[in-house]
Amino acid sequence: MGKLLIVLGLAIALLGVILYYAPWLLNWFGKLPGDIRIERDGGSFYFPIVSMIIASVVLSVIVNLFLRR
Repeated sequence: MGKLLIVLGLAIALLGVILYYAPWLLNWFGKLPGDIRIERDGGSFYFPIVSMIIASVVLSVIVNLFLRR
């Protein structure tokens, strides 16, 4: 459990550094084909379904790599 927390903390720190110094590297996230965006006069609605599916698959693979015994 301790190793998982350390790796998770390092990953969050790395993501923070990337977002601070090179935000264009993750500029595509949330703008993929299949993400639903509806903008009208009364307001807007945004549902990033494809982006969340990709994030879920990537996180599932990473967690399975670390928790497999």
